[in-house]
Amino acid sequence: MARTNDNDPVAVALAALAATLGCERRAQRFIDLTGIGTEELRARAAEPVLLAALIRFLEAHEPDLIDVAKAVGVEPAELVEARGQLEQGQI
Repeated sequence: MARTNDNDPVAVALAALAATLGCERRAQRFIDLTGIGTEELRARAAEPVLLAALIRFLEAHEPDLIDVAKAVGVEPAELVEARGQLEQGQI
């Protein structure tokens, strides 16, 4: 996946969401842990709270955080920073 605009936390998080959903194992774990259905996920995909929760999910398992960051073209710390900005409403 191409490098995202790392100045835009929503773009970074949306790219992380796409990368997460692109891995069947990781996507299923995210859905199982959050209880969110696929229709709800589609409807809420751009909501900062959901995007921040996705990055927190990745942070909870470092190999996933590293893999998704690599797929998105950012450093893992940039994903964590994007989460912080999403949680603080700095979007």
